[in-house]
Amino acid sequence: MKHDQQSVASSTKPKVVSLFTGCGGSDAGLHASGYEVVFANDIFPYARDMYSENLPETDFQCKSVGEIKSFPSADLLVGCYPCQGFSQGGARKSDRNINYLYREFDRALRQIRPKAFIVENVSGMRRADFQHLLRNQIVRFRMAGYRVTSDLLNAEDYGVPQERRRIFIVGIRSDFDMSYEFPKPTHTADGPQRFKTIKNALEGLPDWPTGEFFEDKFHWYYMSRNRRRDWDQLSKTIVSHPRHMPLHPISPKMIRLSTDEWVWENDKPARRFSFREASRLQGFADDWKFPESGTMREKYTAIGNAVPPPLFAAVASSIPDIW
Repeated sequence: MKHDQQSVASSTKPKVVSLFTGCGGSDAGLHASGYEVVFANDIFPYARDMYSENLPETDFQCKSVGEIKSFPSADLLVGCYPCQGFSQGGARKSDRNINYLYREFDRALRQIRPKAFIVENVSGMRRADFQHLLRNQIVRFRMAGYRVTSDLLNAEDYGVPQERRRIFIVGIRSDFDMSYEFPKPTHTADGPQRFKTIKNALEGLPDWPTGEFFEDKFHWYYMSRNRRRDWDQLSKTIVSHPRHMPLHPISPKMIRLSTDEWVWENDKPARRFSFREASRLQGFADDWKFPESGTMREKYTAIGNAVPPPLFAAVASSIPDIW
């Protein structure tokens, strides 16, 4: 995997504890940036299988974070707690228990006392009905002894061939007397480094990868919006549910008939992105492995829920050299 960010300048790799890790998008970015992830955690068994296949050196515990009573020491704590309660594709209820998992992250933060931390979550956390939860997280982290900064980043600005907006919260322990600054975009529409396109990401892959893409019919809800982008464009956001995965450019264009009704331009075959293509569009390495222990749906879910590694690498690489 190649990233534009420089690796952490240190003779000894900073050690990381990673919570709500998923299949390893955040941690792949950390590895590429010169960190050593010593401990990871998630409740999704197939995410563990994929993580262990690709990042075998890390101690991965597949259990609820609430069952973990003590954590190893670390320089950096990272967490991407589940986002269904905030997500545009989730239930969007501010009283859901899943919306309060940041309290477990706060518990780990106070126990480990790392030099810095990184939190990632969906942009929906900034919605008016959820802002109190975002504010509460930031207050908790400040009370734990950290200088905290937050911002909304788009993965396309950091070399990911996809539109994907996510909130990041970064804290540096107060005794360092330093503040965090988010990285400037490395890719633009017309600069020296252009946005990466679907064509850039999928080069070399077959047009019809048998057994790797979801073949269910396109129901009315799928046809209620335009799900397709051309080869020379960025992908729409990669999602965790295979039924709602964006269309591959080999599919016919979609024509709008009314507000919530689209049809195909012609009767040529259409298909969604495969799970392997989704992985490329998330910024994972070309050789990222998919263990056969999972179903096709689980492969889509693991990749769709992941943090794009180049985006996380950019954020982690911008932490001052406090190691």
